[in-house]
Amino acid sequence: MSDNGIISGLDIGTTKIGVIIAEKESSGGIKILGVGKSPSEGLRRGVVVNLDKTVRSIEKAVEEAELMAGVEINEVYAGIAGDHIRSLNSRGIVAVSRNDNEITKDDVRRSIDAAKAIALPMDREIIHIIPQEFIVDDQDGIKEPVGMSGVRLEVDAHIVTGAVTSAQNIYKSVQRAHLKVKDLVLEPLASSYAVLDDDEKELGVGLLDIGGGTTDIAIFFEGSIRHTAVIGLGGKNITNDIALGLRTPVEQAEKIKIEHGCCFQGLINEGETIEVPGVGGRNSREVSKSVLTGIIQPRMEEIYTLALREIKRSDYLDLLTTGIVITGGTAYLPGALELAERVFDMPVKIGIPNGLSGLIDSARHPMYSTGVGLVIYGVKHEHQNPELYNGDDSKIFERILSRMKKWFGEFF
Repeated sequence: MSDNGIISGLDIGTTKIGVIIAEKESSGGIKILGVGKSPSEGLRRGVVVNLDKTVRSIEKAVEEAELMAGVEINEVYAGIAGDHIRSLNSRGIVAVSRNDNEITKDDVRRSIDAAKAIALPMDREIIHIIPQEFIVDDQDGIKEPVGMSGVRLEVDAHIVTGAVTSAQNIYKSVQRAHLKVKDLVLEPLASSYAVLDDDEKELGVGLLDIGGGTTDIAIFFEGSIRHTAVIGLGGKNITNDIALGLRTPVEQAEKIKIEHGCCFQGLINEGETIEVPGVGGRNSREVSKSVLTGIIQPRMEEIYTLALREIKRSDYLDLLTTGIVITGGTAYLPGALELAERVFDMPVKIGIPNGLSGLIDSARHPMYSTGVGLVIYGVKHEHQNPELYNGDDSKIFERILSRMKKWFGEFF
């Protein structure tokens, strides 16, 4: 966090770049100062494929947010997603070092280091290592072991890894937009800060962040993140389906989806029609809204079904006591909630950023969940011990840069 209390989140998505500028209030709350958005033209499924276009999109979104906020920013918490993200759970075990058996921060650090001592390919990097619980001499369920007495300390941790090149390209895009990356944060983890409360995380909840290019999944139970995954389908796939099914340009398909899209046939009134522009100067024509829904619903159902399969694979399906929370821009389509309840067969709600002040109307939309979450993450992280939360990922950029220098020395 900067000295003046300004903190910013940068959501680098497949279809949009979102920037949230906020400040921490003396009461501990978060006040939204500015919101910026620009079309994202340099990414595909969360991965940078055109550096220059990505940089221009970031600059445009930042400029819009700065104009609204009346301040300039020079550092951001940036989100990372994409179907290159992989996660696993690991355990680290160490002996308590002090003679009086009191557990210190150094013991916690060593246990986390032991948990992340896993074999990784050269092209992958640990983005987060998140302790789920600590175990002291077979006593489990401990969140903060420092100061306790014990002989053996164990930690169960959730480790998130990503492709080195993808992380580095995000970092370089932000850097070329004249910003400093304060931290790189997994996007579904960031979104959880904005749309989930502590009770949901404690009792068990599944979060689906349905973005433009990917659908990010995060499962929480007993207050800790238990599983993360990424599905390579999102709102852009729906747009492409509409463009093909209705034979209309992609830009018009996106407009039709936003203005008339629906995910559930049960919500459509018989006889409703929409106007579909033609391609290459051809005349527009009227199409039944039921036809449009017939294109959108199967793709949305596929996204939900793949998400359900992933949740089943994690073995946490029966522990999602509070159900599913869907967020992201695509989650705001009419019928998304009803279709999700039918597929998952459990309670579902739409996650909207909350607990904010200031320009809340500009940010209270599922599409800004990640951006707002990045800001909240930054505020909370300022008062948490980073070693306890995400291991040594404060040095992620040094590690990435060191490795990338060996591969692409000429760019540095």
